Amino acid sequence: MDDVSDLTGDEAVPRARLSLLLEHFSRLDDERESWRVMYPLSEVLLVLTCATIASCDDFDDIAAWGRHHLDFLRRLAPFHFGIPSERWLRALVNRVDPILFGRCFDEWIKALWPGRHDLIAIDGKTARRTHDKGKGLKALHTLSAYATNARLTLAQLSVPEKTNEITAIPELLDHLAGTGHLEGALVTIDAMGCQVAVADRIVSHEADFLLALKGNQLTLETEVADYFGTAPADELVTKTTVEKEHGRIETRIYTASSVVDWITSDKSYPGQPKFNHIKTIIRVVNRTELKDRCTVDERFFISSANLDIERLAHGVRAHWGVESMHWLLDVEFKDDLSRYRAGHGAKNMAVVRRFALGLVRADKTKGSVKTRRKSASWDPEFLLKLLQIK
Repeated sequence: MDDVSDLTGDEAVPRARLSLLLEHFSRLDDERESWRVMYPLSEVLLVLTCATIASCDDFDDIAAWGRHHLDFLRRLAPFHFGIPSERWLRALVNRVDPILFGRCFDEWIKALWPGRHDLIAIDGKTARRTHDKGKGLKALHTLSAYATNARLTLAQLSVPEKTNEITAIPELLDHLAGTGHLEGALVTIDAMGCQVAVADRIVSHEADFLLALKGNQLTLETEVADYFGTAPADELVTKTTVEKEHGRIETRIYTASSVVDWITSDKSYPGQPKFNHIKTIIRVVNRTELKDRCTVDERFFISSANLDIERLAHGVRAHWGVESMHWLLDVEFKDDLSRYRAGHGAKNMAVVRRFALGLVRADKTKGSVKTRRKSASWDPEFLLKLLQIK
C-alpha cells in the first residue's frame, strides 16, 4: 500500500502516520534471539492496536480478529507467519516495558496533534479487577493527562494504587513538558492533586494550575469559603450558565476574585510548605433540578492564572471530560472488568485502550463510540481511516 511507505534515500515522500507508528514500535527492545523470532514485536503490537480499536477487548478476540483480517494486515506489515495464538499474544504483551510502550503512543500522539493544548485535566482511574489477593497485588491505578478540548489522552502513567497519585503527578507533568504539551496550558486536578509541590511544578513548566479545594487543604478551603461569604461585590466577578439535558436543569454560578493578599501563611508545623502562586480564587455553586428533587453543592478552587472568568469557568466545567473518558473506558472497552494481572499486561493494555479511545473519539464520523468501533471491525478501510486520522 503506497501511503504506508517510508522515506527512501533523499526522496521527500511524506511518511504516513501508520508508518510512524510502526517506526515507534520498532524501537522497543525485543530480548528474543532474532533468528528464532516468528512474530516480530512490532507486528504483534500492530495487531493489538488495530483489534482494540475494532471492538476487541481481550486476547482471544484480538487473535481471532487478526486471523480473519490477515490479508488486510499484510498490507501494513509482512506477517510472514500469520497471527500468534492468544497465549503468545499474552506472553509478549506481558514482557514489553510499559514505560517505553507508553512513550511510543505519546510520541505518535504528538505527531498527530503537534500543537499545544489550552486545557489539560489530570485524573486517575482504577481497573478494579486487576487485583490479586492471593499474590498480594493491588488493583492497577492509571493516571491520565487528558486534553479536554481535543478529547485526547496525551500521556498516562501506571501506579500501584490511588494513594501514589501525589508522587506520580509531578513525573507525569515533567513528561508532558518534555513533549511540548504543557507550556501555556491550564492544568486542572481534583483535590488529591491540590499539593504545594504539584502547583509549583506546574508553574515551573510555564503553565497555570486550577486545583480543587476539598478536605486535604481544609484550612485554606475554610478561609476561601469565609472570604466569599463576606467579600464586597466590587471584588467579585460572576458568570452564570444553565444547561438543560437528560431530564434535568443545571445552573452553575461561577464567582472569582483576584484579591488574594489576605491568604495567610500560618503553618501548622515548622517547615510546612505553602502555596506561592495563587492569583485567583473561585467558588462554584451548582444547582441541579430534577423532576422530584433539587440539589445544591458548593466547590472552591485556587488558580495561578489571572482572573479570566470565561477561561476559569470553562476549565472547571471541562474537567468533567476526563470523567467522561473514564466512563467510556468502562462501558465501551470493559476497562473495569479487565483481569490482566501477570507481568506488564495490565499496564500495557491500559495504554492501548486510552490510545484507541482517543483515535475513535477524534474521528468526525457520525455515530457513537460503540458504533465506530464496530464499523472499524467490519470495515478495515474505516479502521485505516481512524489510524491515519487528521
